Amino acid sequence: MSGIRVLRQTRVLCEAAKSAVRGSKSGKAASSTGLNVKAPRSGSPSTGIVKLTPVSPAMQKFLGASKASRTDAVKKIWAYIKLHNLQDGADKRKIHCDEKLKTIFDGKDYVGMLEIGKLLNGHFVKTN
Repeated sequence: MSGIRVLRQTRVLCEAAKSAVRGSKSGKAASSTGLNVKAPRSGSPSTGIVKLTPVSPAMQKFLGASKASRTDAVKKIWAYIKLHNLQDGADKRKIHCDEKLKTIFDGKDYVGMLEIGKLLNGHFVKTN
């Protein structure tokens, strides 16, 4: 008996969701059903961590570009770490810094993976 109730409730919820989607496509507001659907942004992102900003000379040398977004910089750093097998074998959260990484990580021998974002803050030049 309880299994039948669950199936009925599931059907009711599915029908409510389908009607909400149909209503939002026809121009009706979907907020009355509790669904907040936002339209995707168009164009290139120009704010936040995906904004291209000038970087320090040390970061320019590492990345090979004068401007970079924070996400691209972190991706390239992680690709470099993986390529050169710089993660500690016992603790994957610990990164062994070679000479190239020491230039951007303040000369540290080891860096925690959660420190990377904090250490990169000084390499991104603030623009107004």
